[in-house]
Amino acid sequence: MMAARNRGTELDLGWLAQVRVNQPAVLRRAAQIQTQRAVKKNWQAAWLLRAVTCIDLTTLSGDDTPSNVGRLCYKAKHPIREDLLKAVNMHDKGITTAAVCVYPARVADAVKSLKAAGCDIPVASVATGFPAGQTALKIRLEEIRLAVEEGAREIDVVINRTLVLTGQWEGSDFIKTSTGKEAVNATFPVGLVMVRAIRDFYWKTGCKVGFKPAGGIRTAKDALTWLSLMKEELRDEWLKPELFRLGASTLLADIERQVKIYHHVTGRYAAYYDLPMA
Repeated sequence: MMAARNRGTELDLGWLAQVRVNQPAVLRRAAQIQTQRAVKKNWQAAWLLRAVTCIDLTTLSGDDTPSNVGRLCYKAKHPIREDLLKAVNMHDKGITTAAVCVYPARVADAVKSLKAAGCDIPVASVATGFPAGQTALKIRLEEIRLAVEEGAREIDVVINRTLVLTGQWEGSDFIKTSTGKEAVNATFPVGLVMVRAIRDFYWKTGCKVGFKPAGGIRTAKDALTWLSLMKEELRDEWLKPELFRLGASTLLADIERQVKIYHHVTGRYAAYYDLPMA
């Protein structure tokens, strides 16, 4: 990601061994965040636009082609229709998604499309044996090298989870809930534990680690809840794309169409053809 690199700290297994999670308390807090009163009207539109700027607009399908990646890149540059942005006086604020996320084989297509569009949105790639992370380290490193050579500026590294399960820990620049390809992906209780770990690490080392929930984030309401969690647990300094990303492929459509941006401006909900992907 784009935040300052994690300088790292000496591995303290004693510190990790002392960590305890009060599961009932976590579940209560997560439920509280999910059910608290939502922001309304102009404030809600502003929060949703902030969410847009933190989205890693993603396509990770087996049938991805240069054309659908090109459409995705166009949408990344123009995530909200221009007339809607003008109606809320945000047309000149450079609203784009935070990044475009694709497989390594599609990085060159994304870079080419974004360059043709004249924008500097970074391309992120899910290198390193996505989604299982079970390929050999040499192959994983080569995949990263190739993705970077093709123009990827960010790499979503899929860790070998065996290392975690066997207690072989190291530091990171960003942590992510899941690959998005699991049966259970980003959940608020797990997210709460992770952001509190980020906070503890910051207090201990002074280093800010970013957070990316991914998988199953489909609605504007979900996005607002994740933003609320970040604001309340880590404060405003984490509410920027350098330290917070939403990994999603369909979220943007719901923010723009189903819920408040279009409705806020027009007073009605959009049909699917009002706000196409490209």
